[in-house]
Amino acid sequence: MTDLESWKERGVMLRVFVYVFATHAFAGFVWILFYVGQHAQK
Repeated sequence: MTDLESWKERGVMLRVFVYVFATHAFAGFVWILFYVGQHAQK
């Protein structure tokens, strides 16, 4: 039963890592859009 517990825990940690990475990647993309928009030739 401990194998199943550790597998579930590893799955949760992987999911948290993926969510955090995806959130930061999306936030970085939005930041780049704002940065490029501010520095665009008008």
